[in-house]
Amino acid sequence: MHKPSYSTLQWKIFLKIALLALIALIIVILLNYLANQRAANIIVSFIQNTFELDFNSARQIYLRAIRNNLDYIVYATFGIFFIILSRFLLTQFAKYFNEISDGLDALVENKPSEIRLSPEMSSMEQKLITIQQTLEKRERDVKTSEQHKNDVVMYLAHDIKTPLTSVIGYLSLLDEACDMPLEQKAKYIKITLEKANRLERLVNEFFEIARYNFKADALPKESIDLYYMLAQMTDEFYPLLSEKGKQIALHASEDLVIYGDSDKLARVFNNILKNAVAYSLDSSIIDITAAATGDMVSIVFKNQGSIPKNKLVSIFEKFYRLDSARSSDTGGAGLGLAIAKEIVIAHGGNIYADSDGKQTSFTVELPVFPS
Repeated sequence: MHKPSYSTLQWKIFLKIALLALIALIIVILLNYLANQRAANIIVSFIQNTFELDFNSARQIYLRAIRNNLDYIVYATFGIFFIILSRFLLTQFAKYFNEISDGLDALVENKPSEIRLSPEMSSMEQKLITIQQTLEKRERDVKTSEQHKNDVVMYLAHDIKTPLTSVIGYLSLLDEACDMPLEQKAKYIKITLEKANRLERLVNEFFEIARYNFKADALPKESIDLYYMLAQMTDEFYPLLSEKGKQIALHASEDLVIYGDSDKLARVFNNILKNAVAYSLDSSIIDITAAATGDMVSIVFKNQGSIPKNKLVSIFEKFYRLDSARSSDTGGAGLGLAIAKEIVIAHGGNIYADSDGKQTSFTVELPVFPS
């Protein structure tokens, strides 16, 4: 943190102290001048004329009152100026403390415009303003966090309500209509099972977003054969791809290695591929390209299909879905890419998306060696 500079304040106080010291020195010189014969004659003459005394009487008063007590007068003068100097310093410091106190009051009352300190206290003024800005930011973050919590409750209720209502409705029909034809009963049972499975997926996703709030140092990291992981995942997605005539083309060297938690990174690639499969065009090819650059490996997932520029950042937010159809029976809770982002960041990597209107790409950058 930058240490504030009070050089202007120090210099101003120093000048005032030096001025008082100079005045004290001048007075001492004047007092010593009183011992000079010429000055003594002037003082004796002043006493003689003022009190209408003869020369000898006036001289005796001068000797007893001034000349013989000159050392005491000098000490007393120094004492008086020491008291004046101390009083001055206390007054100055009290002034600055009062300004700081007023600034803190303005800080507490959230009135940054009222934080006004002396020019020599500009560093402290700036520090108070910085604190004010930090407090405002924290307040905004707290409100944002609270809003996110409210969103969790709202989305949970909204997403779960639809399939749950369907399950209850179809089970009620099956319970009430005992003489229902077997064909219709089988149809209702199948629909109920589909709704129940969707309900289970949604609940699992909501639990996962809490489970993936972890620290990077808690990850069990190891060297991972990246090519083997991506090739295995390509095979696992074959049934889902074949339904829409889609394919995955893997472009990567077989000796590529990354460092991290294999289970969680597999989840990252899985979530990105799910998104690519869901939003790519039918009968298109999803390209996966991986290459090492220095101590980082870049994995790019590219599919035919676009994402509006204003939504590229939002797709990594929790509960965000591109189609905005939260009542859709096919979509998840919108947590897949949010989970992927948290995992990648915890590994010391980066993830971002880009789209040119025809193709969309997701890029994941991960370290090759332990960080």
